[in-house]
Order: sequence, then C-alpha cells, then structure tokens
Amino acid sequence: MMDLILRDARAFGLDHAEPASIGIADGKIAAIAPALEADAPVLDLGGRLVAPGLVETHIHLDKTCIIDRCKSEQGTVAEAVAETAAAKLAFTEADIYARAARTLRKCLLNGTMLMRTHVEVDPGIGLKGFDAVSRLARDYAWAIDIEICAFPQEGLLNNPGTDALLEECLRQGAPVLGAVPYMDSDPRGQIDRIFELAREYDVDIDLHLDLGDTPDGMQIGYVCDKTEEYGYGGRVAVGHVTQLSTAPSQQFQEIARRLADVGVAVTVLPSTDLYLTGRSQDHSVLRGVTAAHKLIHAGVNCSLSTNNVLNPFTPYGDASLIRMANLYANVCHVSRPTELVECFAMVTTRSARLLRREHYGIAVGNPADLTVFDCADARAAVAELVAPLFGLKRGRLSFTRPPAQLEPGQAGAEIGRLAALLTPAGNDALRST
Repeated sequence: MMDLILRDARAFGLDHAEPASIGIADGKIAAIAPALEADAPVLDLGGRLVAPGLVETHIHLDKTCIIDRCKSEQGTVAEAVAETAAAKLAFTEADIYARAARTLRKCLLNGTMLMRTHVEVDPGIGLKGFDAVSRLARDYAWAIDIEICAFPQEGLLNNPGTDALLEECLRQGAPVLGAVPYMDSDPRGQIDRIFELAREYDVDIDLHLDLGDTPDGMQIGYVCDKTEEYGYGGRVAVGHVTQLSTAPSQQFQEIARRLADVGVAVTVLPSTDLYLTGRSQDHSVLRGVTAAHKLIHAGVNCSLSTNNVLNPFTPYGDASLIRMANLYANVCHVSRPTELVECFAMVTTRSARLLRREHYGIAVGNPADLTVFDCADARAAVAELVAPLFGLKRGRLSFTRPPAQLEPGQAGAEIGRLAALLTPAGNDALRST
C-alpha cells in the first residue's frame, strides 16, 4: 500500500541515470522501479531531480542574525570573536531561540533536512544557547533532524568553568564535541582534552582548525595523530583549515594522504573563509578556500557548509547550501561535470557520511526525506543555482517553494494575490502538519 508515488524522477545517487518511479509508504521509500502502479496519489515530476534532503554539517544557529548589534569593520577573526563575545552578554534563551528559528526556517526552505549546529558554551553564556537550540530541535523535528556540537569558542584551558559546562552538555546528550584550538592559550592541550572527553562520553569530534594566511603552525597533523592514537577514524571532522589552502602542492598532497589514511573529514566553509582570509593583504589577496575536490581525489571525505549567517564572522547569507556549492565551484575553479556533481554530493551524500548517518539517501527502506529541484541533474542544480520546488520529510510535505514567474500586463486585479504573498503564511510556505 503506497501513500505517494513520484513518477518520472531523476534520483540523485542511483547507479543509473534513467528516470524512475519512487514509491513512498509509512514515511519510507518503499519501492524504486522504472514504473510503479498502485492505488495511491501520483506526482509526475517530468524528469526533475530528486535528491535526499540537503545536509548542513557546520552552522552556528545560536549566534545568527546579530549583525545589527555588532561591528564588522576589520573583518578579522579577532574582531568577530570580540564583537560576538560582547553581544553574548545580552543574549537570553528566548532571544537565541527567536534568531535561530529565523535562520532555521531559511535552511528548511532551501531544502536542508539534516543539520549539525555548533553551540557556544562558556561561563559567560552558560547553557542558554544549548537549551534554546535543544528546544528548537524538538520543535522542528517534523522538518529536520538537528544534532548539537557543544564547543568552547573563547577557549577551554584558559577559560575556567568551560570544561564543566561541556561535560554537562555531554551528560544531557550532546552527540558531538567541538573545539577551537587557535583560541586557547595551549592549542594542543585543548585538542588533548577534547579527545579525552570524546572518548569518555563516546561522542564524535568536530574542530574549528587552522584559520590563517600561511601554512605555518598548522595543527592538522597533530589532530591526525590524535585520531590515530584514539582509534577515532571516521569520527573526526575539521572545519575551515584555510591555512591548507596556502600550502605548496607537495605539502598539500602529504596532508591529504594523511587525512585519508586516518579518517579525518574536512568541511570547507566558502563564505566565511573568503570573508576572513587575506585581511592583511592589499593586493593578490588570498581566497582561503581549501580545494575540497582535490582532497576528495586523495580519498578524504569532504562537505561544504554555511557556518555563519548575518554576524561578524559572515555578515550576509541566506542559508542556501546550493549557493555554498556554487560559490565554492566559482572560487576553486570547478567546471568539470563530475566535479560539479561532487559539489552537490558535498551538501548531500558526503555530508551525511561525515555525520555518520546510516539509512540516508534514495534507497528502499530509507526515510523518505526528499527534495525536488526544477532541473534534470545535480550538475545543473549547482551551476544554475536552482532552488528546490518542495520537500518531503519522512514522506510528508515539509515545504513548498513555487518558481517565480513572469506576468506581463498584470494590473489591479492581481493586487489581492500580491498582498497574499506578503503575509507570513504566503512568505514562508512551510508546512508543519
């Protein structure tokens, strides 16, 4: 008994490129075949792309939408940390929830259905961010699966009381532990402590790592050593690593092989990495975006992600992962069709692998978490910045996003319809039932 059939769908991730029918029952993919006949509603997709829900591996919901409270004039990491730290003093749980929800709704309308969000924990903010985002995750579970990575933005060893707060998050079920070694008085000491805690609580690790304009002093090799020492291959990710983008080819390849050998994944954050890198240069300015597709060639799993939205770390953004994939392709000179497809994989299947999600993707028995794009393939989605048309979360409609249309000669009779577009319901098109 089918609940819905998607007919003439081009499914991302299947071995064949021919359109197929996808049958959905009880929130799962029940069948995939060239043609399906059943007593169920049918949506004819006309050969459009169907992808598993997009995956955000690295975002900061707790500190989005604060650019109106902060300066972003120097564009440096130090300024961003200082401005955010000052703003955090006035954060309340209700404020964090409201701002995070604003950004989360944008993520949903852009097709994101799985997310790892980093949440700051320290004596100044306490557990306000953790509690607010935990509640948000419960409230929006109908549309997205959210996991929290608790981390010490302002230092760990040099910030007494932070360690105990991280442990409290872990006791309350946080599945991932983060780190920012370059903000600590003892970067390697912080890395050591994070690995100790992760093993004690059996959680994954996701580190902010190696932001800078030269390859000098990178900690990536040390993280690889600790991953191997702890037997944590496949459970460690590093984000940013802008310093790696400045490494000579031989050094880059050596690090790539090491990452692949020990099982450390890399998340590249194109918008933030571009914004923060090369601020000391007045010509031939560095891009700072590490070539993830070259790491993939060496066997490293990689993802692309948003990071920050409307704050001093990144004072813009619409939470579109397709936009991040397109931006990355522009910056890193990606043009081959197969590599454009990899850009799409870095916001879908590769990202899900980084989060160690089994039962993800378009396969019989998996949850029917699907996003439909108004194009024929993943290459076009990235190259043309194609927005999704609608999404299904566990087989139920979670959002719609009708395409824009030209309307020559429309006049007064259409004012009512235009007014409807400006209402909250018309503007959102989010479905919670």
